[in-house]
Amino acid sequence: MLLSIAIIFLVGLSAAAIFERIGLPRIVGMLGVGIVVSPYVLDLLDPKILGISSELRQIALIIILIKAGLSLNLSDLKKVGRPAVMMSFVPACCEIVGYVVFAPLLLGVDRIEAAVMGAVLSAVSPAVVVPRMVKLIEEKWGTEKSIPQMILAGASCDDIFVIVLFSTFVTMAQGGSAMVTDFLNIPISIVLGVLLGAVVGFAVYHLVEGAYKREHRIRNSTKVIILLGLAFLLMSIETLVKPYAAVSGLLAVMAMACAVKLKTDSKVSSRLSEKFGKLWIAAEVMLFVLVGAAVDVRYTLSAGGMAVLMIFIALTFRAVGVCLCLLGTKLNAKERIFCVIAYLPKATVQAAIGSVPLSLGLPCGKIVLSVAVLAILLTAPLGAIGIDRSYKRLLAARGVPPLNV
Repeated sequence: MLLSIAIIFLVGLSAAAIFERIGLPRIVGMLGVGIVVSPYVLDLLDPKILGISSELRQIALIIILIKAGLSLNLSDLKKVGRPAVMMSFVPACCEIVGYVVFAPLLLGVDRIEAAVMGAVLSAVSPAVVVPRMVKLIEEKWGTEKSIPQMILAGASCDDIFVIVLFSTFVTMAQGGSAMVTDFLNIPISIVLGVLLGAVVGFAVYHLVEGAYKREHRIRNSTKVIILLGLAFLLMSIETLVKPYAAVSGLLAVMAMACAVKLKTDSKVSSRLSEKFGKLWIAAEVMLFVLVGAAVDVRYTLSAGGMAVLMIFIALTFRAVGVCLCLLGTKLNAKERIFCVIAYLPKATVQAAIGSVPLSLGLPCGKIVLSVAVLAILLTAPLGAIGIDRSYKRLLAARGVPPLNV
């Protein structure tokens, strides 16, 4: 396992540096390394590390979500309001509609199978989007109109919505029926996740503040460990209470970090954010190499040109959904285009659930996995490159217009 970790870090970082040097996003190099060392190509990774791959990817997501919460200004988020809420479900719904309408024509699946495919493919990737939005918030790009905050909030809720729909559609594809309570789990999961995270965040603040008053000052490095431990606990609570109530662990993690930022001194929260930024350097490599390792490239060849066409038709539907969310806002045409680009990438959710229909024996399992793999390979680099190359042209830094290039 140590050899596998060495390969992930050393080869992953080297590829990231090379791609960055030639003007491409680091993520492309890391995904490429993951694909090459995966069991489906060179098979260089220990099965033990692949066995805990999902947990390692989750830890990496937790780190970037804590950093996002510590960077998020709630007053800026309040300015956005309605569009942020709509961004959490309208683009995904539009994309699923695209699959339901066109997948039976292009890929030969029935409507329910098309809905399963749409649910797998319609989730935006927080692993690609969140770190980039955090960077824009820190560098003040688009923050005058709270654009990165809106995208960050929407992308964090989008996955919950899609995964609930996926579970419902899979049940229907297996011959079951959808229940109203399945759909009620979406708002319940969001509300309970935010409440749980906020309560834990405020409790952490009072613990730290109490220690400070007693002159037993807690070091920032210790606070990082405390926040990580509590974040892992919140994710575990999601699993433990799943039979009884729906709670979003990822939203709870971000809400906890937001509550800590809200209550603590700005210097302390910025130092904590900086420390989590340093942790992200290692976590990012682990996340994207392992996402690449989960991609079975054998299925891309069987997907064919029709699958590529289907993906881009669905992305068009998604773009329409993003534009609908932004109706009535003060965003100009360039800023709306940026929001569309930022909502393109897919990776983590597709890598996590793309193979589930096949493992359940659904007739559409192979084609769903094929399209999911293809979507990762096409949209993760496309979205990452699009965001990295366009934000200075399409967004304004606070008080500074976009670059005219």
